[in-house]
Amino acid sequence: MTAKSNLTRDEAIAREGLIEDVRYRITLDLTEDKWFLSDTTVTFRSRDPGAQTFLDLSAPAIESIEVNGNSIGLDAFDGNRIYLNNLEEQNEVRVRASCAFYRTEVGMHRFTDPIDGNVYLHSDFEPFDAHRVYACFDQPDVKAV
Repeated sequence: MTAKSNLTRDEAIAREGLIEDVRYRITLDLTEDKWFLSDTTVTFRSRDPGAQTFLDLSAPAIESIEVNGNSIGLDAFDGNRIYLNNLEEQNEVRVRASCAFYRTEVGMHRFTDPIDGNVYLHSDFEPFDAHRVYACFDQPDVKAV
């Protein structure tokens, strides 16, 4: 699989037409210096059972992927996307990944102030940046809670 990071217009149109009723449960462990654990559960409905789509996630490492209660191979992840095949009408995907802190105005930032010694965190989720923090359908026309 070739790692593809940018979402094309055609891919966004197809994905928006396929999925609905998207919900996220996200847990982040932000205690490390260089990386953080992202544990995300995504639930959604497929308008076309049996179809395929993908979640966006840019991460240096992935620990596990479960689709509808079944573990799938880590080869479903190419570094930027998690490919989901044979969708059911109702789907639940859980992804545990090690994500990187950034220093370049995208994703999640971690900074230790040299003056006060405190650690500061902030996120920057401009369009198409949330996938640097958690697995998601990272496009403006796919809304979720």
